[in-house]
Amino acid sequence: MEAVARRRSNLPDRSRSRRVLIVEDNSDGRETLRELLELMGHDVEVAADGAEGLQKGLADPPEVALVDIGLPLLDGYQVAERLREALGPDVVLVAYTAYDQPEDRLRAYRAGFDAHLAKPVDLDELTRWLNRKGARCGREPSATRGAW
Repeated sequence: MEAVARRRSNLPDRSRSRRVLIVEDNSDGRETLRELLELMGHDVEVAADGAEGLQKGLADPPEVALVDIGLPLLDGYQVAERLREALGPDVVLVAYTAYDQPEDRLRAYRAGFDAHLAKPVDLDELTRWLNRKGARCGREPSATRGAW
């Protein structure tokens, strides 16, 4: 009985499962993140460029979208602006990027992102945003890392 309880505690909590869209042009990074999120119990869709990410996000709106900034066809800022305009505040938009200067964080916020996570992402911080419902904290980020 103890072994069964121990195995159950290692299973993903499906009540916290989210529909997640990953928009990332780096195939290794995209697939690694997909596998991690699926192991955590999330339903994951992926896109390899901004145009595909926008199309998939509009066709089957995610609860959370993790969007790289430096994407081909449409950059991550354009994807966020269009998803935010079409889907409103119900989707949580997370910039998942190597661009991590204060001006990058501000530009991400102004494009409609709710969070700006620098690669490599901290798993606890990512989990916090995956568990969040709704969007827009209502304030611009400060220039210091982690304040937004």
